[in-house]
Amino acid sequence: MEMLGLLKIRVQRGINLPLKDTFHSDPYVVVTMDEQRVKTSCKKNNCNPVWNDELTLALKYPNVPVVLTVYDKDTFTRDDKIGEAKIDIKPYLEALNISNQCLPNGVEVDRVQPSRDNCLTKESCIIWENGKMIQDMTLMLQNVECGEVEVQIEVIPKRISEDTFFP
Repeated sequence: MEMLGLLKIRVQRGINLPLKDTFHSDPYVVVTMDEQRVKTSCKKNNCNPVWNDELTLALKYPNVPVVLTVYDKDTFTRDDKIGEAKIDIKPYLEALNISNQCLPNGVEVDRVQPSRDNCLTKESCIIWENGKMIQDMTLMLQNVECGEVEVQIEVIPKRISEDTFFP
């Protein structure tokens, strides 16, 4: 499959992550999409970590969800899974397809509402800023009692012609 572009994910921070060890957690995030896997740095003794790590994946299959899994790093045993969240990038790609590349900064191109089909905790706006389309989102971790992760996504599309971008 030919690459459609690059998906940049800035994993900004975790909020109210649960304790997995007796007194602390050492969280990090693994981002997967299809067979690709990248991860953030580990933050020691922190249930509200700030990562600000930028991770990049090749965008080959726009219908495959991006999965963020938060783990607690352990020294002598297998790392504990804290929770996970899925990002559906289809609304972002649809907004990218219909947008005009000559938009002024700060223009809201679309809004994505929380639903049963996504892990959003609140409305997420897709914004045109400095020649890029970005989407900030707060994701609720699934299969855990509490915890959220703030991320920002951006797609760098593969250029097909002067005025056309894919996907």
